[in-house]
Amino acid sequence: MTKSFKTFLKHAAKDFHNQSVNPPVVRASTIIFKSTQDIRKMQNKAIKNPTGGHFDYARQGTSTTHNLQKILTKLEESYHVFTTQTGFGSVFLAIFSLVRPGDEILVSDPVYSPTRVLTQNFLKEFNVKTVFYDPHNLKTLQKNITSKTKLIFVENPGSNTFDFQDLNKIISIAKKNKVYTAIDNTWGTPYYLKPIKLGFDMSIVSATKYYSGHSDVMGGSLAVNKKVFSKVKLAEKITGQRLGPDDAYLIIRGLRTLDVRLDKHSDNAKKVAAFLSRNKKIELLYPYKKNSHNFRMWKKYYSGASGLMGLRIKAKSVISVRRFVNSLKLFGYGYSWGGFESLALHQENRETGKRKYLNLAKDEHLVRLHIGLEDPSDLIADIKQALRHLK
Repeated sequence: MTKSFKTFLKHAAKDFHNQSVNPPVVRASTIIFKSTQDIRKMQNKAIKNPTGGHFDYARQGTSTTHNLQKILTKLEESYHVFTTQTGFGSVFLAIFSLVRPGDEILVSDPVYSPTRVLTQNFLKEFNVKTVFYDPHNLKTLQKNITSKTKLIFVENPGSNTFDFQDLNKIISIAKKNKVYTAIDNTWGTPYYLKPIKLGFDMSIVSATKYYSGHSDVMGGSLAVNKKVFSKVKLAEKITGQRLGPDDAYLIIRGLRTLDVRLDKHSDNAKKVAAFLSRNKKIELLYPYKKNSHNFRMWKKYYSGASGLMGLRIKAKSVISVRRFVNSLKLFGYGYSWGGFESLALHQENRETGKRKYLNLAKDEHLVRLHIGLEDPSDLIADIKQALRHLK
C-alpha cells in the first residue's frame, strides 16, 4: 500500500463515472447482457480472474459489494476478502470451507459463545471432533494435534476474559503439523493487527462492529491467503453466503472514519481503564499499561487497543454486580459493540458457555464494557456512581 492506512480509507472507491465520493448502491438479481456471447465472455473473465468482480448473477455480487471487497483486501493485505451477511456467517464460512466429517479441529477456549455452540455441538452431529485448548498454555494445543486435525481456530483476544495468545507460536505449531489456521480478529481489526501478513490462512472480522461503527448494519469479512482461496470460493458459492449491496454501502461509509473512531475509542478506554485499575475489587482485563492484563502478548503483536474491555469483579453477591451494571446511566445494555455508544453487559453462563479453562471463584464475576465516543470524564463519573453498589 503506497498511501498510509488513514489516507487510503479516505480516498478508496471514489466513483468518477457517477461523480460521487462514495460508490453508488447497485441492487440487482439479474445481471443483464447485450448477448449470450457477452455472458460467456464475462464467465471466461471470471475463470481467468476470480477476484476481479466479473459476475453473471447478482448472488455473486454487484459493483457495490466488489468495491467493499477491494477496500478490505487492501486493508488486510490479503489475497482476497469474502463478505457475508453477519460476522458469524464468516466464522461458519471459514470452518465449512475446510472441515469435513472425520476431521478434528482445535479451538481456543474463550471463543464467542455461538462459535462454541457451532464447533462443540453442531459439528459433532457431522462427525467432527472439537478440542478446546488453554490460551495461556499452548502445550494443550500441541499435545492434542493428531493426524486428523484440520484446523486451529483462534479468537484473539478471547471473548469475556480477553486472553492474548502467542500468535507466532500457534502459526509455527500449525505449519509444522500442516494444519490450517483461522483467527477472529474483530477486536483488533486490521488497523491494529494484520493476521494474514503474520501467517494465518484466514482472518475474520465482524463488520457489524467497528467497520460499521454506527450499530445499524450487520456484516462479516473473511480475509484469506492464496492457499485456501479456491476452497473458500467454492464454499461461498454453494452456501450462498453473500453480503447485500445496501449493507456493503453502509460498511464502506463507516470505514471512512474507522481510524478516527478507533483512535478515540482507544484513548477513552485508556482513561476509563486507569480509573478502574484503582478499585481493589476489580481486576481489569485490558492491556492499558506494562503490568496490566496480558500486556506483553498484546504489545508483541498489536499496534493499538480498541474500546472493548472486561472486568473481573470480586463481590460476595451477584445481585450487587447486577445493580452495578443496571445503575449505569450512560451505558446501554445489549449485545454487540463497536458503535459510537458505550455498552455494558454482565457476562453469565449464557455468554461464556461451558468454558473448560475458565476458573472463576464463587465470588468472582465478569462484566464487559464497550467504551464509546462520549466524553471520558462523563463515563468515569457514571462508573464511579455505579460502583457504590458493589458489595
